[in-house]
Amino acid sequence: MSAVAETVSAPENAEMPAPLIFTDAAAAKVAELIAEEGNPDLKLRVFVQGGGCSGFQYGFTFDEVVNEDDTQMTKNGVTLLIDAMSYQYLVGAEIDYKEDLQGAQFVIRNPNATTTCGCGSSFSVG
Repeated sequence: MSAVAETVSAPENAEMPAPLIFTDAAAAKVAELIAEEGNPDLKLRVFVQGGGCSGFQYGFTFDEVVNEDDTQMTKNGVTLLIDAMSYQYLVGAEIDYKEDLQGAQFVIRNPNATTTCGCGSSFSVG
């Protein structure tokens, strides 16, 4: 992880287990996408929902609203939001952005996932 300041805040009275890793590459890509949208109030919301071929799947969306149960993480001026239900599945995960011969995409490396699907966005927990 870089030496750039990274802050994490949890909802009041919430215990904050091992933090997520939000890489410089992911933060830079999100900053680029926010600039393209022309709305500096946008934040990246990462969530887990039921579905996919392995039981759960990851989702990404932009949001201007911070909910009461959200955990916020700021890296290089970009804010990441995770709701309380999703956070329990993402503790210790790394959110990255990669560009290679197969294309460009956000990648979540999740130590909690016991199985993952070939699609890369679906997983299950033991």
